[in-house]
Amino acid sequence: MALQVSSAGFSILAQRRRGSGGSLGARAVTSESVTTLKGDEKVKLGGSDVKVTRLGLGAWSWGDTSYWNDSGWDDRKLKEAKAAFDASVDGGITFFDTAEVYGAGMMGAVNSETLLGSFIKERRKTDSVEISVATKFAALPWRFGRGSVISALENSLSRLGLSSVDLYQLHWPGIWGNEGYIDGLGDAVEKGLVKAVGVSNYSEKRLREAYDRLKKRGIPLAANQVNYSLIYRAPEENGVKATCDELGITLIAYSPIAQGILTGKYTPENPPTGPRGRIYTPEVLAKLQPLIARIKEIGEVYGKTNTQVVLNWLVCQENVVPIPGAKNAEQAKEFVGAIGWQLTDQEVEELRSLAAETKPVIGFPVEKL
Repeated sequence: MALQVSSAGFSILAQRRRGSGGSLGARAVTSESVTTLKGDEKVKLGGSDVKVTRLGLGAWSWGDTSYWNDSGWDDRKLKEAKAAFDASVDGGITFFDTAEVYGAGMMGAVNSETLLGSFIKERRKTDSVEISVATKFAALPWRFGRGSVISALENSLSRLGLSSVDLYQLHWPGIWGNEGYIDGLGDAVEKGLVKAVGVSNYSEKRLREAYDRLKKRGIPLAANQVNYSLIYRAPEENGVKATCDELGITLIAYSPIAQGILTGKYTPENPPTGPRGRIYTPEVLAKLQPLIARIKEIGEVYGKTNTQVVLNWLVCQENVVPIPGAKNAEQAKEFVGAIGWQLTDQEVEELRSLAAETKPVIGFPVEKL
């Protein structure tokens, strides 16, 4: 998700290896042997029939000028975004998440849905690869009832240039009530405009209500997209992750590398620019350095980067599909290397314990609605 207002059930294919407690070096693997996704390495979104790659790509930054891209969008950034899309598909990542408010109106230069749609159209001229698309409905205060969901969806489909999408989600809970919005999701399924439906930033209580309301119509709630990373583990603490697992709802993790903070790129001397710099201050970054150093050490054992380690950590939680954002081809290629291998249970818990020593620095207000 991620919008400022705001704002992404399966089993690991390979059995998790148990840590021996000895040297990590014996478990090292080469990146060349693990960085390609296979065509059958897909997971179902909840109880729906939709299958997606176990890692997706978030398109929040595409066209945006309010939070990303240093408040500017130009042809160079457009070409880089297109290269990110192609690199993802080339690497086997074919699940893309966008939203009607990404890069929309005063918030950006070009709508993210429009960009993604153009990338898909161009790709399909020479490639028949199956692309899975997820987008979201903005529960704006002036939108009322189920009809607003269908109207917004039709506009999204027009921008995307598609007759249907694989997953349609409510971007955040509505202020005036959610029953009509949930009914609108059900209508979208019955009209054949979407293959599966989900929500985003929903609490445990709201998640159960949405699940039950759709279940009465025989429609599964496929996903709940929430902020989830090694340093923001609220879904583990507020019952959302457990509820997703219980009800068979896939947890889609947005901001899975904490908006780039866990990559190791940023330090107290080199904090991020823009709004992120006000969140991840030098003081916060200083407290994160022991964790980031340990992530790097573990990555070196596997021939992996920090980014690949923290994304793999999320995949190891099971029933989680991370959707990191990529601005360019280099980032997209790096994401591909996050799958096809696995941290040990010991490493997973060690990183969780280290991360627990640092209090999360941000949550999104819409999670509390």
